[in-house]
Amino acid sequence: MSDQSLPLRKGERVPRKPLPKFEEVEGGLIAGITAQGWKIWKVALDDENQYGPHAMIALLLLMATFTGSALGLMWAFLA
Repeated sequence: MSDQSLPLRKGERVPRKPLPKFEEVEGGLIAGITAQGWKIWKVALDDENQYGPHAMIALLLLMATFTGSALGLMWAFLA
């Protein structure tokens, strides 16, 4: 076990981990998603503020658009 786990409570078998870093962001959705600059994946994957799920959806839309465009181009050139 790691030395970074919290002490066990009565009846617990699995040690708890300390809470990760979390910052409240003022300024709305766009400010929250772009809190780490243009690196949307930092907010989405590290979940550093309350807009982590929103950033994950934006990242999903970006990747789906990229994948769809790549498949469309492949279909146009190879078909």
